[in-house]
Amino acid sequence: MRRDRFLARFGVFAECLLTGVWIAVAALPLVTLPAALAAGAGHLRRTIEGEETGLRSFAAGLRAALRGGGWAVGAAYWTVLALVGADLALVRALPVPGGRAAGALAILAALWATVALLRAATAWRPGASWRALLPDAGRRALRDPAGSLLVVCGLAVVAASAWFSAPLALPALGLLLAGTLAAEHRKAPALAGA
Repeated sequence: MRRDRFLARFGVFAECLLTGVWIAVAALPLVTLPAALAAGAGHLRRTIEGEETGLRSFAAGLRAALRGGGWAVGAAYWTVLALVGADLALVRALPVPGGRAAGALAILAALWATVALLRAATAWRPGASWRALLPDAGRRALRDPAGSLLVVCGLAVVAASAWFSAPLALPALGLLLAGTLAAEHRKAPALAGA
């Protein structure tokens, strides 16, 4: 009995690592990142629920998320990150009063946008509107600071993995997504009762 439980849990862990690689490959064009995250979240959700799933269902989820506007969300996300980077470069180049505070706010805005994107991707289902998911995910990112901190810690794990060895960041993306799913699941019963 214990061995079966261990093998099942290890199987989910291994599926998280594999899903991270799939997400990284699907997100190579960059604007496909939200769709890849949404497809990965759906794949992990089906795995945890014991449904049959694989690369074909991941690819179908990716296509559906892209058709639903995932590429536009990706373009907007990378634009936000480029603006944050430009703000940080400007703050460094021109030592203006309050520059450090503006830089810190820019970094917090980038983290909030990333957490909101991850939360929206885990909430996405085929046929869902990204325009409806993103504002709600942004509010959840602010109203659930503990869950958002869990997601930020997952981002730190990906960053540390990339710093240690860049290829390790690929499977770590799956762990980040699993952590985001757990943060969303942790909060879901409380939100349903509110």
